[in-house]
Amino acid sequence: MLCYLVPLISCIIVFWIPVIKNGIAIDLHFFLVPVVLHQVTWCVEEWFNSVVQGKEVILDAISIALMLFGVLELSNVLVLYLAPGSKRGNSVGFFDAYEKSKSDPEIHALVTYLVNWVAGTKLIFIVLLIGIIITGNAATKVFSIIALIFSILTFFSRLYPGIRSMDQAGQITPHGYSRTLGIMIVCFVVFFFIALVVYLVAS
Repeated sequence: MLCYLVPLISCIIVFWIPVIKNGIAIDLHFFLVPVVLHQVTWCVEEWFNSVVQGKEVILDAISIALMLFGVLELSNVLVLYLAPGSKRGNSVGFFDAYEKSKSDPEIHALVTYLVNWVAGTKLIFIVLLIGIIITGNAATKVFSIIALIFSILTFFSRLYPGIRSMDQAGQITPHGYSRTLGIMIVCFVVFFFIALVVYLVAS
């Protein structure tokens, strides 16, 4: 079992470590996403199949995609709760204003509340994903992956313009993180779309 969990954990750790050189986020780091996704998917499937002894179990593409996304989101929740000021796991440490807020207890209290609010919302979302993976039928899973694709794409309607403006204004460290984050989001959308196509073809 450890032979599956070790590479799974290592892939997640590597995925969340920012690669920074001369203050610039390296976009090449996120081109490793497909490799990491493939490795983690293989680990999850092998581990799941080994758990159910004497039975042939094949996880469908959507379940694997949801499991992977749930694990990554859980790591983000842990970072937001335990180390919100870090620059790993898509935390808020990338925003210079977070450190500046500490000089004003009232503002920092509000920021901390909002960070915990986001983490709590993500946690609810993760639990719902677990329920869908375990009990969801084919129609539920297809709708879930389509809903994920749509909801993630809304990032580019409000959040991306905002973080890009802050990045251009020098309010984010490292400079260029908004572009890196945008590439990562696109990779997730492509991954979910591929999972949906594979699931529909296999069905």
